[in-house]
Amino acid sequence: MSNELVINSSRSGLEIALLSNKKLIEYHNEKNNSSYQVGDFYLGRVRKVVPSLNAAFVQIGAEKDAFLTYFDLGPNVLSVKKFSKIANNPKYNEAYLNRFRLEPKTEKTGKIGQVLKPNQNILVQIIKEPISNKGPKVTCDISLAGRYFVLVPFSNQVSLSKKIGSPDERQRLKSLVRTIKPENFGVIVRTVAENIPLEELDANLRDLLKKWDDLVAGLKKAKPKSLVLGEGNRVETTLRDIFDESFSSITVNDGEIAETIKDYIRPLIKDSDKIVKHYTGKSPIFDVYDINKKIKTSFGKSVPFAAGAYLVIEHTEALHVIDVNSGNSSFDPKSREENVFKVNLEAVGEIARQVRLRDMGGIIVVDFIDLKDKEKRAQMHTAMKAAMISDKARHTILPLTKFGLMQITRERIRPETQITTSETCVTCAGTGTMENSTNFIAKLENQLEYYWDNMNAQGLMIKANPLIVSYIKEGFPSRRMKWWWKYKKWLRVESDETYPINMIDYYDRSESEIK
Repeated sequence: MSNELVINSSRSGLEIALLSNKKLIEYHNEKNNSSYQVGDFYLGRVRKVVPSLNAAFVQIGAEKDAFLTYFDLGPNVLSVKKFSKIANNPKYNEAYLNRFRLEPKTEKTGKIGQVLKPNQNILVQIIKEPISNKGPKVTCDISLAGRYFVLVPFSNQVSLSKKIGSPDERQRLKSLVRTIKPENFGVIVRTVAENIPLEELDANLRDLLKKWDDLVAGLKKAKPKSLVLGEGNRVETTLRDIFDESFSSITVNDGEIAETIKDYIRPLIKDSDKIVKHYTGKSPIFDVYDINKKIKTSFGKSVPFAAGAYLVIEHTEALHVIDVNSGNSSFDPKSREENVFKVNLEAVGEIARQVRLRDMGGIIVVDFIDLKDKEKRAQMHTAMKAAMISDKARHTILPLTKFGLMQITRERIRPETQITTSETCVTCAGTGTMENSTNFIAKLENQLEYYWDNMNAQGLMIKANPLIVSYIKEGFPSRRMKWWWKYKKWLRVESDETYPINMIDYYDRSESEIK
């Protein structure tokens, strides 16, 4: 597998395209004025506690209040609340927590009214961006994510990714982390930390502690409902989560960003200068790498994937429906089941790509072509799980039902990526109707009569859509010939494929347009 990252930097923001084997699998468009990103820290103010929801609404400066459930308070919320109060003071100078006394952990089955009261200030972190008419979702279970570790303040627990299978490696990592982490900081060891030497692990942990220092410095002078520390731009978070040795190139049209990326990946890979390329061409970088075309062809309602087969994708607020169609494929009745199974399997890869590319969240229902064989339906379930294994968003895939339906739930933390691939019809202006042909030709003849009789126009020419030109010129006697007999004037005609069907321009003998 060969992965490529293409980054377009412009005045409006950043566009990031991730390609795997030349196929677009992720696209992010981050505007410069975007706010409330996942991972951002705010000093929130509790506006309202709602016992019936066991949740609270927190003001962080957004148009809609942030939503905080009891579950998202986390077990260390009392420590967070205490620290928020004492650190929100310009005189506070203790960045580390070795002298901070942790508060008791909260119960999982408690009530939010026992923990939070209206008008209290508390440090919160965004875990879901504003979507549609909903405000951000926040948590008090704060953490700082790095490449190898996730740093969890107000805890002393060391956890390891379940994907690290070797018992010896698990023991090595756990022992190393316990020797280098400060007091009252928990650490979650990520999968990519496997077999990484101590020097790199220590450097990554120190980077996270430096980020914690920045957070504390921001909290000292923060006002309620204001940003304390931002997560950083999407380039850094994308590289942190996906970069590995499978990347063959990272191309960016901004020299400063290129140097930042080189500095980031230099400790991870030797040939960073060869992988990171600064594009300086005159043509737009997304046009050179054919990204714009890939975006337009990938975000339509109908998406072809193989031998005439295609997907139809419909979106609602919390539900996405994907219908698999065989298109013009014809199946031999004797081998229909096998052929249907083949089309469904080919659809699986495209569905996994579309889900990740569009960042679909909530419930996704896939309507596959019906399969009678239970074993083949089970294989479809296995194939879908394998196809989505590289998707970083948490998801659950249920087995295929006898009606050919597969249900997928996928975590949504950002608004779904939607690209408009249709245009308003210039002929009907989006109404779906247009003037009938009889009236249209009558108006054309009235206009010609005005130019010939009232303006005595000589050598009159019209420019129109090829369909209109054919209607005027073809047949015997043609429409143009009838006008010759009637007005004793000959009409020159010229076709132009770019003209809408209801648009006509008039020109005089010198080919100057008549307004």
